[in-house]
Amino acid sequence: MRFTLIFIGILCFNACQPDGSNEPKRLKTAEIDAKVANSWFSLSLKLAKETPGFTAPVAARAFAYTGLALYESVVGGMPDYHTLQSHVTNFLPATVPEPKNSTDYHWGVCANRAMALMLTNLYKNTSAENLAQIKTLEDQFEAEFAATTSQEIFDRSKEYGDMVGAGVYKYSKTDGQDEAYNRNYPATYNVPSFAGSWIPTPPTFQTIPLQPNWGNVRCFVEENAAGVAVAAHPPYSTSASSIFYVQALEIYSFKETITNDQKNIAAYWYDEPGKSATPAGHAISILKQLLEVNKSNLATAAEAYSKLGIGLHDAFVNSWKSKYKYNLIRPISYIRAQVDPSYQTTLSTPAYPEYTAINAVQMAATAEILSSFFGSNTTFTDRTHVSRTDINGTERVYESFYAAAEEAAFSSMYAGHNFRSAIENGKKQGALVGKNVLAMQFRK
Repeated sequence: MRFTLIFIGILCFNACQPDGSNEPKRLKTAEIDAKVANSWFSLSLKLAKETPGFTAPVAARAFAYTGLALYESVVGGMPDYHTLQSHVTNFLPATVPEPKNSTDYHWGVCANRAMALMLTNLYKNTSAENLAQIKTLEDQFEAEFAATTSQEIFDRSKEYGDMVGAGVYKYSKTDGQDEAYNRNYPATYNVPSFAGSWIPTPPTFQTIPLQPNWGNVRCFVEENAAGVAVAAHPPYSTSASSIFYVQALEIYSFKETITNDQKNIAAYWYDEPGKSATPAGHAISILKQLLEVNKSNLATAAEAYSKLGIGLHDAFVNSWKSKYKYNLIRPISYIRAQVDPSYQTTLSTPAYPEYTAINAVQMAATAEILSSFFGSNTTFTDRTHVSRTDINGTERVYESFYAAAEEAAFSSMYAGHNFRSAIENGKKQGALVGKNVLAMQFRK
């Protein structure tokens, strides 16, 4: 009995004095697995798909602020990292309070509460059933974490997560796009008209294009905010010898030559709102799968979701800046006017200008960011669409993130949506956006 008591005393002493001090051992973010982060982003993908008005740029914005809140809620347990306050555009010091150095936190509890608050606010127009799922997921993790920590630490951590979520959501509202899902097609926008300008496309012939002012939305990264330089598209021309005409014929040729695999690729990367979590959600889905396969910890997940979310958001802003600078006609409109009035695209054309190709931009940024975490030659399997029955959602295997980005970029040509120049220059634009995100100072 005496030996047992001495042994227990030694265990307690070691637990309380890991470094020979009287201070208790504080939990680090890296000691928690990524389950809490992956579960919340899984729910965010569902919400982006099912919530009215969550078009591609609106969804990308939501993923970015969700990732930022996740990172800020747990960075206090990442000794080599610091808050992004003062490192992200207009994210001012004291927007989010720093955790007290002398106090212990459970970073899983912090993340859980911050995520619940962010999703509740960002998707406030979602269904009652989805709002209930947010509460259910929060309660699930609260019960799980409460069983592993003291009530004092639990309450303190939940309170801190609440402050982080509130602070980041308040910051999000300063970009002028809170509830942007209500303003996708602003009636006050005057559509430019000139030779080669965008005109409404079939089948809906939507007269106001999607989010025409999105190119002016605040970027997270200062270098992206100024606009990532992109070369101009080939001059508009109806001459059969012009580059513009030749690139249109390249798309038109798919009317006779497109293969079943190319059709599948076009549908796989189309990510139509309402049927998927949008193109940005596809990228987030890939990251979630990789974190799960690699059994990553919460620290890695927080950094990765934050960087990818920021990259996707800034990619959309920069592509939209180009789209509404050039207001370029879509292939279907040009081909019907100059080549074949009966021409049909493989998939219906989105209602916004052509240049640059958003799939090329956002997936090039994604490839840069994911390569920095998992390696530039990582082979991976994408199962994003395996549950879909409206397309061939069979899992696809890629030899690298750049290979996936290349396929995604040219999917829009197979679909009939983008000229080659929009794809090639879009890839360059997105790669620069991604590199700018990677240059951010996350580490101390």
